[in-house]
Amino acid sequence: MIDIHCHILPGVDDGAKNVEDSITMAKEAVKEGIHTIIATPHLNNHYDNRKIEIIEKVEELNQNLQAANINVKILPGQEPRIFGEILADFEKGDIQTLNDSQYLFIEFPSSHVPRYTEKLLFDLQVKGLTPIIVHPERNAELIEHPDVLYNLVEKGTLTQVTASSLCGYFGKKIKNFSIQLIENNLTHFIASDAHNVINRSFKMEEAFDFIESKFGTDYAYLFKENVELLIDGKNIMREIPTTIKKKKKFLFF
Repeated sequence: MIDIHCHILPGVDDGAKNVEDSITMAKEAVKEGIHTIIATPHLNNHYDNRKIEIIEKVEELNQNLQAANINVKILPGQEPRIFGEILADFEKGDIQTLNDSQYLFIEFPSSHVPRYTEKLLFDLQVKGLTPIIVHPERNAELIEHPDVLYNLVEKGTLTQVTASSLCGYFGKKIKNFSIQLIENNLTHFIASDAHNVINRSFKMEEAFDFIESKFGTDYAYLFKENVELLIDGKNIMREIPTTIKKKKKFLFF
């Protein structure tokens, strides 16, 4: 199994605090059947992780894991919080795509979707990049107005749902929205967004067991195949998205 979203690099953000934490996380990943992890440190107002430093840290961590005889390969990535100059920073060489592919993570604020989002995601695609919105199921505006997400996906943006969300660790509302995203072909990847092994662990095995039981093996295969295609920089499989129908509330008098 491949995990494309993980905060396993030591000492760079709110994930692994040190190499010991990274090794502990890698051991937990092995238990879940994960053999490849894309390290995606935050790039936002709190953490300034740029491409050159990420590549160096990934190389160091791979050496440490080899020395510890842990059979997990770390690849470079990044989780940039959306900002207006992201394309300019990409052209400067500060932005790290997922394993140097055309795929680029984009994180929204938890409460809303910035007004310039649609144009920015369009501009990224014009430059040959494919934006992937991370954990849309945890965004308050998207939960209340899912057509906003449909509009972005219909125009070519991809999304990634967090395994823990699907398993209910962020609450019932987020779990239900995660299920709706799968049902309506509004997400394309499942990843861990793991930060540690205590309260933000991988939960990938649990998530795929849930997907198989609720949606069938074809869906599980689709998500696993897509991460392999992403790693290789190939076009992923995507179904035609549909709008989420909000349940009507009936008033009884």
